[in-house]
Amino acid sequence: MAGWFGSAPETMIVTNTPAADLAFTNLAYCSGSDLHNFAVPGTKLFMALIADSFVLSLSPHENIRPGHIALNLIQRRHARVSTGDSISVSRFIPPDNFNLALLTLELEFVKKGTKNEKVDAVLLANQLRKRYINQVMTTGQRVSFEYHGNNYIFTVNQAVVEGREKSNDVERGMVSGDTYFIFEAANSSGIKIVNQREAASSNIFRHKEFNLLSLGIGGLSAEFADIFRRAFASRVFPPHVTSKLGIKHVKGMLLYGPPGTGKTLMARQIGKMLNGREPKIVNGPEVLSKFVGETEKNVRDLFADAENDQRTHGDQSDLHVIIFDEIDAICKSRGSTRDGTGVHDSIVNQLLTKIDGVESLNNVLLIGMTNRKDLLDEALLRPGRLEVQVEISLPDENGRLQILQIHTNKMKENSFLAPDVNLQELAARTKNYSGAELEGVVKSAVSFALNRQLSMDDLTKPVDEENIKVTMDDFLHALQEIVPAFGASTDDLERCRLNGMVECGNRHDHIYQRARLLVEQVKVSKGSPLVTCLLEGPSGSGKTALAATVGIDSDFPYVKIVSAESMIGLHESTKCAKIVKVFEDAYKSPLSIIILDDIERLLEYVAIGPRFSNLISQTLLVLLKRLPPKGKKLMVIGTTSVVGFLDSIGICDALSVTYNVPTLKAEDAKKVLRQLNVFAEEDVDAACEALDDMPIKKLYMLIEMAAQGEQGGAAEAIYSGKQKINIAHFYDCLQDVVRY
Repeated sequence: MAGWFGSAPETMIVTNTPAADLAFTNLAYCSGSDLHNFAVPGTKLFMALIADSFVLSLSPHENIRPGHIALNLIQRRHARVSTGDSISVSRFIPPDNFNLALLTLELEFVKKGTKNEKVDAVLLANQLRKRYINQVMTTGQRVSFEYHGNNYIFTVNQAVVEGREKSNDVERGMVSGDTYFIFEAANSSGIKIVNQREAASSNIFRHKEFNLLSLGIGGLSAEFADIFRRAFASRVFPPHVTSKLGIKHVKGMLLYGPPGTGKTLMARQIGKMLNGREPKIVNGPEVLSKFVGETEKNVRDLFADAENDQRTHGDQSDLHVIIFDEIDAICKSRGSTRDGTGVHDSIVNQLLTKIDGVESLNNVLLIGMTNRKDLLDEALLRPGRLEVQVEISLPDENGRLQILQIHTNKMKENSFLAPDVNLQELAARTKNYSGAELEGVVKSAVSFALNRQLSMDDLTKPVDEENIKVTMDDFLHALQEIVPAFGASTDDLERCRLNGMVECGNRHDHIYQRARLLVEQVKVSKGSPLVTCLLEGPSGSGKTALAATVGIDSDFPYVKIVSAESMIGLHESTKCAKIVKVFEDAYKSPLSIIILDDIERLLEYVAIGPRFSNLISQTLLVLLKRLPPKGKKLMVIGTTSVVGFLDSIGICDALSVTYNVPTLKAEDAKKVLRQLNVFAEEDVDAACEALDDMPIKKLYMLIEMAAQGEQGGAAEAIYSGKQKINIAHFYDCLQDVVRY
């Protein structure tokens, strides 16, 4: 954090400050002829780095001879020089953004004794701010000043520049009108600081304003506004205001939502933005211990500093922030964990006591994070404990754009981002991507760009940095590689319509158009957050393909298919849990479609008996009637070949609309065959007559068989249009299909 030097260091001779009152200005003095050597360009300031140690502002004085510099006693001690010694002095030019956000000063009397004095932090901060404005303060520097007839010395313990992280460089910055002062004093000093909280009131945060993008937080401005209003607004006001209102500060908040949405990032940045002590970040599982009582002790130790601080300073205590990542690991509902030890129950009890017990702490803010809010003990979530509960959900399009801008900002600055990259288009394409998945997309795109510059034959070959460009194609390839956990299962849907969609006649088209109307109803209607429909018909009539097509064409961000094939061998309770999870995931997206394929297979229906899973049927009945959360909309499409059975157990009543997907009539089959173009024109009518009342799935199977030809190998020629199916061979295949 050192500044820029406009001239080489020169040697000057140290002399005393020319007048006693000038010793309290913290200025160094030199002759008028030397002053111009220390001018800061573009300002009226003159600054010098003294002995490579600390920076002083300079002022001219007529009693100082050229080549001399006047330092007061405190300055000479700090520089370890005496009057008449030579000292290295060089011009100091402060870098950009050098204003101090925070200055922590330790006070003591010049003459130590038994005197006791109360110092008002608000009044002293205002006076020091005016007296030392535009002066540079360096960590470890000592400055003498006079205040209300007493002579004091302050030592700079901390100097934090606005918007700058702590580094290994010397901490220094310039005092501005917005610099926030924190005062400390040893118990033995005789100085008692009052109103420190008043001084801190409007400066609880290090920054005057919040630029979330600069903090690396994208798409969460609304959530941060909620957090600020609930958890920090009361702390910004002085204590006497909140005491008059009769309110207590919020002591805990819970950030919950899907994995990768930025909960930990948000909590970490909140901790960094606060003045005072560094937050304690704890991973839930780290607290657990195999030794009896050790886990509870670990929880108590987290609060020990806050307890000591409150005991010593009372309302003047700093705010202690404790961040619990994966809090569900240790705070499960009491009685839910049957490990025989009761450790989890005692952790919850210990935590409840610390936050809101008989001797509760008012100087603690506990921030918990979890993907599984449902696992937490309900006592933790009541007001007075983790009462601020903010859902960090999947980002919308604008949020995704902000996140992509954050992750590509460095590339853009260094000209590694190709001009054809359209972040707005990428934001539109990445529906239901979390923040972490968007970061993964950027990493994947970069890997494609870097790979083009590498030669697998010679990895030691020098890389041409100038030619590294991340292109739009790289991002599009990355989108295929990084699939969102909560996105549309496009691959599964495409598998449901391997032969694509062909025009099957007016009846099929009517059902498709009606289903599309239901999709529009879900999108725009305020009174229909849940729309359900059932596609029933003979096996192979195209119900699943029709449902998958509606799902793909809807362009909804979340489309999932639930089928029995993904649940083979699972116990019925496990199947229920998987079905419930699909619905829970759907509730996290603004627009969702769930396809329940072959509901009778999901229900384990067997006609002989008959038997089915009552547990799964009851689960489906509840889910099909449960409205999604406010602001979320859901469409459920079910398919079945045994509608009578579903009607008998009440499933049909739970679905809003039922459509019959019929088999193909001769005229429908004719349309399909003309589109496939696999028969000679004179054979089409005869083939259609034979295909009357045929399910479309069986028609495709029959065409595939007939296309192989009697000698095999003819399928490629037929599908390319060079050859047609022999009608006689087609009839032979038809006999086989009908027979079995």
